[in-house]
Amino acid sequence: MKKIIFPIAIIATMLLSAFTTINSMNWKIADGYSVKFTSDDPSGVFTSMKGDISFDADDLSNSKFAVTIDVSSINMGNGMKNTKAKNADWFDAEKYPAIKFTSSKIAKTTNGYEADGTLDMKGVQKQIAIPFTFTNNTFTGSFNVNRSDYNIGTPGGHASSVLKIDISVPVTK
Repeated sequence: MKKIIFPIAIIATMLLSAFTTINSMNWKIADGYSVKFTSDDPSGVFTSMKGDISFDADDLSNSKFAVTIDVSSINMGNGMKNTKAKNADWFDAEKYPAIKFTSSKIAKTTNGYEADGTLDMKGVQKQIAIPFTFTNNTFTGSFNVNRSDYNIGTPGGHASSVLKIDISVPVTK
């Protein structure tokens, strides 16, 4: 009987430990997040975001992000600009209602971390790397996106091609 109980106890301990590790990595996006884009023109924010975040600095191979931004939540501080940004020439919110980022790898860097993955915007999927830090339960990062790569707006034209994206996402367990 003792020969059976010992292996069962070891297996049960391993399973419970695995569950605890997996459970401790999951984070919920808290209120107060910010997704801003800036350039000479245009600039604004997206006010609606949701996602699944699994992050453990000690287990980056099992960490991942799957985040979605609601395109119709764009706010450029001007109703006419908001409407134009949602039309077919720009984000085409009716046909492509979400901007999605799904990580494929998260790695430690000298300044924090980097999430490699796919950015899906207006039906175009491109591989990008997003540098970020994680301090006080908040993910913070900045990166550039060339809107022309995603067929957003008219190439060239009056609007800046490169947009700086600044994110700040507080999370809770």
